[in-house]
Amino acid sequence: MSAVQSKPNRFQHERILVCRTRRVTVAAVRCGSLIALLVLTACQGVLDPQGPVGEADKTILIDSLAIMLAIVVPTIIATLGFAWWYRSSNTKAAYRPNFVYSGQLELIVWAIPLLTIMLLGGVAWVSSHDLDPANPLPSKQPPLTVQVVSLDWKWLFIYPDQHVGSVNQLVIPAGVPVHFELTSASVMNAFFIPQLGSMIYTMNGMRTQLNLSADAPGDFPGLSSHYSGDGFSTMHFDVKAVPAEQFTAWVNATRQTGSTLTQQSYPDLAKQSLSVAPFTYRDVAPDLFQKIVSQALPPGPGPVNEVSAGANSRAGQ
Repeated sequence: MSAVQSKPNRFQHERILVCRTRRVTVAAVRCGSLIALLVLTACQGVLDPQGPVGEADKTILIDSLAIMLAIVVPTIIATLGFAWWYRSSNTKAAYRPNFVYSGQLELIVWAIPLLTIMLLGGVAWVSSHDLDPANPLPSKQPPLTVQVVSLDWKWLFIYPDQHVGSVNQLVIPAGVPVHFELTSASVMNAFFIPQLGSMIYTMNGMRTQLNLSADAPGDFPGLSSHYSGDGFSTMHFDVKAVPAEQFTAWVNATRQTGSTLTQQSYPDLAKQSLSVAPFTYRDVAPDLFQKIVSQALPPGPGPVNEVSAGANSRAGQ
């Protein structure tokens, strides 16, 4: 009878072991995937800066992390130390059931977090002024002006001095400061090139400013970092930092091909579209950006049901 009962117990034990092994394997895979994702993100993100603003942002992140670890690490060590010292088998640990208050402990408990907050606040205060997006970057070369318009769901880049434009492609000369003037022709959005530096919002009827620079030639991903509707996930653009002579050649080549962006053709561009391939305009109306900012050209409808297929499908229409 006992032999018959031992088989189910053994099988149950093996089943439990298999289940535990699967759980550990799944947890390990998830942790590995998360670590791999973080590493890949760092390789083409804020931890791999390619410009002075991005480098300053990285320094702020590392300094802030170091300041916070100064309190987090000792707290973790103290927690483990207390748990080990006051274990039930340690007869040397003093048992004080009537303990209520200690001025020294209160001083430590409150002083360390206050110092941490003061240090973090100081770093944030100084860096916020030093990295004001509107502050020009120090350089011996004059900045390149680029006007940026966030549309549904694509990016329009206008080069007012070169009289050309592009969609979902930003070409800039390496080593030259770039002064961005940004607005939105629809809902609020956010312009972000992680490797070059600060994110900034674009808002309808408003003009914001941002100054960035790429230290060396390279290709960098740009994106929208603020949800703006169904096409948000496809609202990416390519940033190409090239030598100055290559930038001049690109401008000259752009002037020879493509169409002209005028007030009459702009409404077609402003229509909602997804996953738009990069293309260029050989000429752009000189006052187009100002008319978008002043709303002389009507803004886009935004993510509404009437024109959004994704919203219609979610609404069951």
